[in-house]
Amino acid sequence: MTNDESKALRLVNWIIDRAIEGVPPLSSASDLAQEYLIDSSYINNDDRVAALINWESSKNFTTGFITGLGGLLTLPVSVPSALGASWIIQARMSGAIAVIDGHNLKEDRVRTLILLSIVGDAAKEVLKQSGVKIGRKLTEKVVMQVPGKVLIEINKKVGFRLLTKAGEKGVINLIKAVPVVGGLVAGGFDVAMCRAVGRVAHDIFKG
Repeated sequence: MTNDESKALRLVNWIIDRAIEGVPPLSSASDLAQEYLIDSSYINNDDRVAALINWESSKNFTTGFITGLGGLLTLPVSVPSALGASWIIQARMSGAIAVIDGHNLKEDRVRTLILLSIVGDAAKEVLKQSGVKIGRKLTEKVVMQVPGKVLIEINKKVGFRLLTKAGEKGVINLIKAVPVVGGLVAGGFDVAMCRAVGRVAHDIFKG
């Protein structure tokens, strides 16, 4: 394994572990899902997921939250801590959606699907580059048939995508109209992107 491949894998494993297990002040993805599953005021899981996406996309778009969380993180590779924090928030949301839709976060394929959701439209290209045939829509069934070795290749390619986003252009595209102070983002992350990640996750896990 090359050094770049090792860095890519370290990054995605770091993201998914913290997203699923939680990192203070964030609860685990499973606990987040349970908040919505036990609430009988929702008509169905589609309503639960919609509410989850709206809340997770908006509650953290406040000055200082991302850098506050980012300050608690020790990243395995050299990327802005605020960016790493936003990936955890997005992956945690996707993990909660997976639980609401009836999936087990301990399964490697589910973890890979969560990672694919946070790269959005690039997920299809990542799968294609990994030799996975996909139709018009990315669904859970596509990845459930993939061998374990291929899952690792997919995870690495997701890591490469995220490392690319960690460049200056990627940060600007991800976090808009927020001043950069001392190399860290003093504010929130892109609400529109978080909503998009949530929709992709629900499309995948709902099947």
